[in-house]
Amino acid sequence: MFRLLIFVISISQISCDLWCYSCVSSQPGCEEFYVDWRIHHAITCPREDDKCVKIIERKGVDKFITRDCLSNLEGQKKDIPADRYDGCRKAAEQPKLAVYVENHITQLEIKNEHWDEVTYCFCEFDQWCNHGHFLHSNKYIIIFVVISLFIFKYHFRN
Repeated sequence: MFRLLIFVISISQISCDLWCYSCVSSQPGCEEFYVDWRIHHAITCPREDDKCVKIIERKGVDKFITRDCLSNLEGQKKDIPADRYDGCRKAAEQPKLAVYVENHITQLEIKNEHWDEVTYCFCEFDQWCNHGHFLHSNKYIIIFVVISLFIFKYHFRN
């Protein structure tokens, strides 16, 4: 009976998290319109209100694609648009980025001026963009089913 109690408590903590791909286009199998699922497995996003993001950065004919969860990119990217509903939109402008920096090393990208066009695509309803909820509301159903199974099992045993 103690094992059953531990099982019910642990199964009520299961979450249906959002699954997203996490890759960059310099890796094989990660392209703008295709991700090889055999190479890049989906990751679960850490936050409950997360979204999957695809960043398309272009300079001329060169392009760089980044796929990840929004919460993983918020600490790295400063130009994430405020409108984060499903769809694609231009990156936000950062007029005060690197205002007080005087650096003559050209290899350091301080002002984020390397890419001509940066586009953020947000999703949470497509394949691998499913929005998840915790199953805390369903734990009573799970408890009811387990108790019913034990009553059914012991009732027909006698």
